[in-house]
Amino acid sequence: MKGAFYTGEYRNIFKELGFTETEIEKKLEEAYQTIFYGPKEERFYHEFGDDMAYFEDTGNHDARTEGMSYGMMMCVQKGWKKEFDRLWKFAKTFMWMEDGENNGYFAWSVQTNGTKNSYGPAPDGEEYFAMALFFASNRWGDGEGIYNYSKEARAILHECIHKGENGTPGHPMWEPSNKMIKFVPNCDFTDPSYHLPHFYELFALWSNEEDREFWREAAKVSRKYLQKACHPVTGLAPEYAHYDGRPYMRDNRERYYSDAYRVPANIGLDYAWFAADPWQCECAEKIQRFFCETVKGRADMVYELDGTIIEEKALHPVAIIATNAQASLAGSKEQFPGKYQRECMELFWNTPLRKGDRRYYDNCLYLFALLALSGNYRIWK
Repeated sequence: MKGAFYTGEYRNIFKELGFTETEIEKKLEEAYQTIFYGPKEERFYHEFGDDMAYFEDTGNHDARTEGMSYGMMMCVQKGWKKEFDRLWKFAKTFMWMEDGENNGYFAWSVQTNGTKNSYGPAPDGEEYFAMALFFASNRWGDGEGIYNYSKEARAILHECIHKGENGTPGHPMWEPSNKMIKFVPNCDFTDPSYHLPHFYELFALWSNEEDREFWREAAKVSRKYLQKACHPVTGLAPEYAHYDGRPYMRDNRERYYSDAYRVPANIGLDYAWFAADPWQCECAEKIQRFFCETVKGRADMVYELDGTIIEEKALHPVAIIATNAQASLAGSKEQFPGKYQRECMELFWNTPLRKGDRRYYDNCLYLFALLALSGNYRIWK
């Protein structure tokens, strides 16, 4: 099987399951409209001033590089240039740091008025910013200033891997010795959900020429790393982990919890785009089997990696449902749907967007899953 990068064909898994194109398009459009332009108690995209906007983390009442870059990715996939540019200008105006050891990076959290809550960055924001900007460049063309999208993306990636060289202040976001993304620049461990080999394959095409081999190697390294970090039986990944795949045993970060829910989604999208690693199909099936059989009826809890249930409710149960469904992309069309794929897909289809204070993270992953499973999460070349 070849991925969509090579074939240009994006599977509509919902259609393969029997839903009509009209039903699928309606569901996707309703999710976009709710998140961006729905009632104030449901949306979390907010316009700011004449030409800016932010995504609000509704549980923490701030704007984060995670959400801002997610919003930009949603916009470029939808073809919403106005909303994309508004989000990007807010990020560049209020989050980007011009001085200090983190100059060239983005502050991971700011208040909704733009005031920085922190002067530290989070690498998952930078990698999504760069990917969304490259897609914007390829879809709409480059503009002037901060809207020269490809130039901005290349500058971000340059900082991510070269900061701290030749005695300059700061730390890179990827560990030079092993080409793995860090949890934060000044630490020596990683977050499995930050590993996006499908992005790195594209960075290797569009980054500065001298950095392209780095990104090719990073893609290979991340795919191998996820095999080490995910449990051999359940397929579950920890929130944080060491570079050898061992869970990071502090602050309860060794569990299957919020950050880690993105891993099955990432595995599914990487396989859909590149189909480079058959192990991803095996891991996706293990995760879906775990939730459909091992913990059936209790699939909204916190878990040890071996599947032991911790008596604590998951903070983001809708995210679990969405990303389990997105894992269905890791598999062949000929064998679809398997028992677990069908169950995860149908559960997701019948689950509405989350409401309430914690809706932001769940609904971001929900919309990404809708895009991916409907064949609308695309590589813009």
